[in-house]
Amino acid sequence: MTKMIHSTLRLLLTGILLGATIALPAQKIKKADYQAAVDKAYEKYKRLQEGKNADYIKELATVDPDIYGIAIVTTDGKVYTAGDLDSRVSIQSIPKLFTMAKVIEEQGPRAVFDKIGVDATGMRFNSIIAIEMNQGKEINPLVNPGAIAATSMISGLDSVAKWKNILETHNDFAGTELKVNHPVYVSEANDNLRNQAIAHLLKAYNRMYFDPVEATDLYTKQCALNANAKELAVMAATLANGGKNPVTGKTVVSPRTTTFTLSVMSTAGLYDDSGQWLFAVGLPAKSGVGGGILAVCPGKFGVAVISPPLNEAGNSVKAQKAIYDIVRDLDVHPYRIDPK
Repeated sequence: MTKMIHSTLRLLLTGILLGATIALPAQKIKKADYQAAVDKAYEKYKRLQEGKNADYIKELATVDPDIYGIAIVTTDGKVYTAGDLDSRVSIQSIPKLFTMAKVIEEQGPRAVFDKIGVDATGMRFNSIIAIEMNQGKEINPLVNPGAIAATSMISGLDSVAKWKNILETHNDFAGTELKVNHPVYVSEANDNLRNQAIAHLLKAYNRMYFDPVEATDLYTKQCALNANAKELAVMAATLANGGKNPVTGKTVVSPRTTTFTLSVMSTAGLYDDSGQWLFAVGLPAKSGVGGGILAVCPGKFGVAVISPPLNEAGNSVKAQKAIYDIVRDLDVHPYRIDPK
């Protein structure tokens, strides 16, 4: 990957700082506005050839790099799409978000605060140094150490019960039955020694709450869940709707849980580029190295894009650009305030 695409977000920020974004007066979003924004972003970037597939997981390197789908799901259940809605990719780090939400729902936000931590580590998503520096504290649920710890905390007497809980949670958020991509799972399970080491190191600091080997396996399996852009958008829209799936009508988690979930998303959802993303786009988001990114516009909609080629931070190049454009065109940056 070239230095030119080291950070897609730097290009977005350049546009902001040079005054390329001209906000329109805030107004109610119309159905036609949603579809127009989705169509425009799809057409603008469908031929973009930047980034490359993740290859440290062998199966991800073989995924079609031309997969490109966009979906918006509003809090009243309306769906707007463009591009490839048939292809599913393993969503990798995105399930960290929903497993964390379930732990908050089951045990309360204090449990995550005390047993994992919520500050961004400031280091790589799989850093062992971050664990050592803080003796297992402040490891964050959206990077590997904190996500493995959160997986170990999910309720269930054994790994079978815990997996059932994890899978049902993700199915409820998506409003459909998600399937494990077994080739990806096997590929990761055969090569997850670093994550196993992380889990054992956490156990040494009394920050692992279930068997470390089994917790790592559960974590690996959830990363291999498959989804398309629409399914990810429904998951995002469920958070945008305060924890109630706007398509199925099922309450998955409480509004209180959603509040804390979105807070952690805002600070740690896009790996090393989380701060740049929040500065440019303003919406809580979560990415995965399978090529998906979902973002939440609270009270309005969830948006998701799938495109496997990544920048060096591990975030989809097209997805970042498309979501940035959609947020701009719909004028929903949450920190923009018109003076009275």
